Amino acid sequence: MTESESIAYDVVVLGAGPVGENVADRARAAGLSTAIVESELIGGECSYWACMPSKALLRPVLARADARRVPGLSQAVQGPLDVGAVLAHRDYFTSNWKDDGQVQWLDGIGADIYRGHGRLAGPRKVTVEGPDGERHVLTARHAVAVSTGTRAVVPDLPGIAEVKPWTSREATSAHAVPGRLVVVGGGVVGVEMATAWQAFGSKVTVLVRGKGLLPRMEPFAGEMVAEALTEAGADVRTGTSVEAVTREGTTVVVTTSAGDRIEADEILFATGRAPRTDDLGLETVGLEPGSWLSVDDSCRVTGSDWLYAIGDVNHRALLTHQGKYQARIAGAAIAARAAGVPLLETDPWGAHAATADHAAVPQVVFTDPEAASVGLSLAEAEQAGHRVRAVDVDLSSVAGAGLYGEGYRGRARMIVDLDTETLRGVTFVGPGVGEMLHSATIAVAGEVPVSRLWHAVPAYPTVSEVWLRLLEAYRDA
Repeated sequence: MTESESIAYDVVVLGAGPVGENVADRARAAGLSTAIVESELIGGECSYWACMPSKALLRPVLARADARRVPGLSQAVQGPLDVGAVLAHRDYFTSNWKDDGQVQWLDGIGADIYRGHGRLAGPRKVTVEGPDGERHVLTARHAVAVSTGTRAVVPDLPGIAEVKPWTSREATSAHAVPGRLVVVGGGVVGVEMATAWQAFGSKVTVLVRGKGLLPRMEPFAGEMVAEALTEAGADVRTGTSVEAVTREGTTVVVTTSAGDRIEADEILFATGRAPRTDDLGLETVGLEPGSWLSVDDSCRVTGSDWLYAIGDVNHRALLTHQGKYQARIAGAAIAARAAGVPLLETDPWGAHAATADHAAVPQVVFTDPEAASVGLSLAEAEQAGHRVRAVDVDLSSVAGAGLYGEGYRGRARMIVDLDTETLRGVTFVGPGVGEMLHSATIAVAGEVPVSRLWHAVPAYPTVSEVWLRLLEAYRDA
């Protein structure tokens, strides 16, 4: 192995997914020299195995579902999807798992790319073992930013190694439709992939250990998604865990806690994520390998004045858009500290505080119906000690829903803080509601008083008129 002399940069970023790319971009915009290290594809999990391919798979599924609700169009879209075309479109959005375009973008901002496995080797020091045996030593004058993301967790079950189960990566990159698919887990990955592959022709069985789907959202969100999956032909079983799996020839055999035997062609475990920090050299700076990294609101690791953890590795909000938000905040903080700014804006909603991680995290689940939420659920708000009231409206009560499609089913909830008369959280469930979420995000993040929301007039006839119905329900209660 050949080793280069130590090369000094202002900032060294570990992980070139969307989060790492945004940290590098903010550092370069501030005039800081920046190196970015990646062991796989530039662009990371989101670009090749998560957000982009999964939404490319789901878009035609949801578009067909919407079209089937529209008179004059429904009869034209009763046939099956062209799965080959869907998969080809998915491949296009992943750039066929090539990262040339992402590399060109990083080159364009002036960041130096190091391919290989990066590890901390003491304070402000990173070593990179390249694919051809070369070894680079990088030092950081101001900051090292860990943006290595997470990996899928597969439970340690008898027979799991021989089964070769799917994780989110295989589920979003597969090139053939399994005749029968078992999905273990009722979170976002589980329900989205169940929605997609059921629509492509798989016979899907969803096994959920807990009481329902989407446990981090309002209970009605999981209930409505479960009902729709069942109507589409999926078998959704709650309160059920997997005890063992085996592969008999090409068949996967699943034994459940209820003693049931389920046969499938593939099994997907969507049962959680773990931080990619186990082989990162954390022990060289007094941290525990494999751990989540605790940070302050500027994303600086607790107890450090140079190490930052941004995105999934800090376990604040495991979402690409939230990680990119953290990257913008952390990038500004790194630049300010490098410039010697004596006092950063770290108060809530300040330029150097990722306050939205606590108060206004938005998320859309691309199922049919879609589930979209921002801020706190009713249970979370009550648990946090807020004096709140939940206001619920049937989405089908607004004219825009009926025009969107026949038989529209949906529900909206806003959580009102009774002391401040601002919103703590909002949830929408229904076809197409994902595009309404940003209005709710602005209301929650902006702490817009209910009295001012009365003056935000929704256009008629749109589904967004549900805002008026929610405000009326709050006023009249």
